[in-house]
Amino acid sequence: MTKNLTVRLPDELVEDTEALARVEGQSVNETIKNALSDAIDARRRDPEFKRRVQQIIDEDRELLERLAR
Repeated sequence: MTKNLTVRLPDELVEDTEALARVEGQSVNETIKNALSDAIDARRRDPEFKRRVQQIIDEDRELLERLAR
């Protein structure tokens, strides 16, 4: 399943992305998907990011448990 997403980017970033896609021999769409995937993978390996995610999970759990009473 895929979803369309509109993103507003500065002209310079668009130009750089288009150039990168040409050099890599792929579409701009594929270039952006790969960049986002790489960024997410990097965050998942970051212990501080994992700590913040766990904090949000704990906060949400508390809220949901309170609402369920």
